[in-house]
Amino acid sequence: MEDDILEKKEHVILLMDLYKDLLTDKQKEYLTLYYEEDLSLSEIANDLGVSRNAIYDNIKRAVKSLEKYESKLKLLEKHKQRLALIKKIEKENQRDTKDIEDYLEMLKEL
Repeated sequence: MEDDILEKKEHVILLMDLYKDLLTDKQKEYLTLYYEEDLSLSEIANDLGVSRNAIYDNIKRAVKSLEKYESKLKLLEKHKQRLALIKKIEKENQRDTKDIEDYLEMLKEL
C-alpha cells in the first residue's frame, strides 16, 4: 500500500516536471506544497486561508490535467523509453556488440 502511494507521488512529480508550466498558478502552488514540500492538506489550507476541501479539489483537478497532457503528448512515456534504451546501450557496450547502432537509431526516432 505504501509503495503504491510512493509510486503515485513519484509519478505526479515527474508529470509536474514536464507539464507544470501548463497549469494555473494556484494549481502549481498547491501541487508543489503537497507533492514536493510534503505538506498535508490541512497544513496547506491553514497556510493559505482556504478550506481543506478546496485544496483537495484543486489538487485532484490539477493531477487530472497533468494526466490528460501526458495522454496526449506522451512526454513521460517517451522519456521512460529513452531511459530503457540507454540502459540497453550501456549493457551492450560492455559486451561490445553491434546492437548499439540499432539502439541509437531507436533513440533518434523518439
